[in-house]
Amino acid sequence: MSETTHDGGVAVSAVPSPDEGFTAAQLAARYGLAVSGARPPLPEYVRQLWGRRHFIMAFSSAKLAAQYSQAKLGQLWQVATPLLNAAVYFLIFGLILKADRGMSREVYVPFLVTGIFVFTFTQNSVMAGVRAISGNLGLVRALHFPRASLPISFSLQQLQQLLFSMIVLFVFAIGFGSYPDVSWLLIIPILLLQFCFNTGLSLIMARAGAKTPDLAQLMPFVMRTWMYASGVMFSIPVMLADKPDWIATALQWNPTAIYMDLMRFALIDGYGASNLPDHVWAAAAGWALLFAVGGFVYFWKAEERYGRG
Repeated sequence: MSETTHDGGVAVSAVPSPDEGFTAAQLAARYGLAVSGARPPLPEYVRQLWGRRHFIMAFSSAKLAAQYSQAKLGQLWQVATPLLNAAVYFLIFGLILKADRGMSREVYVPFLVTGIFVFTFTQNSVMAGVRAISGNLGLVRALHFPRASLPISFSLQQLQQLLFSMIVLFVFAIGFGSYPDVSWLLIIPILLLQFCFNTGLSLIMARAGAKTPDLAQLMPFVMRTWMYASGVMFSIPVMLADKPDWIATALQWNPTAIYMDLMRFALIDGYGASNLPDHVWAAAAGWALLFAVGGFVYFWKAEERYGRG
């Protein structure tokens, strides 16, 4: 709006803007604006994550291929590392400390190797999860995608690595007298349940590691303690036979011990159902469901904070 002044000039009067009087939040809602990186509702988040499934698969495969690219033996280290650990533990616990109480050599060697391979699956998933966000900040800050894709892809990478190692595990079982049987089919649901558990735990550790990067330095000590408490190198009920029953029961019901015992039961002929705690399948499924769902929701709640600061 304008009007002519006495000296012939033109004076312009201010015209109220149609947006005046609105708050920033009201204006954003009026024009359909949203906060960059805002956390979507849980169903929408799941839909977005499913849409990135090809990225998750490709990212996990690429990480697996690059893991030992600088080593001369390459992917053979996927199998060599747990086998070397098994050799060391057999020397210390099997020969020196006699931790194979009540088990023949034909049972104890595959018992030990199975425990190491199965526990390493969880251990590596946790260690990769704790660095999933803090170790990939460039990717997190540069691209918009569901951040849960990273810890899930790292857990999938560890599953792929374990599947390669299972070939060696089968060789050990057969070499010590445990031949393929119907019980070997149980390996599939056992691995699926453990993968769900590992993924949930990896999501929890990814959120914790994103906030506290120093957690990555502490976790090796935590995992080593967990390994000794899970019966990787010895039978928990036999080793703790002279201790109060509740101690052995508590240790047998910890998730890694359950998945190891189930895998041993499936693979080793001399490792019968008497070595398993009561309701072991219900416990295995319960741990998997609790951590998979709880870990996913826990991670999703902090979605908009990853890569900030």
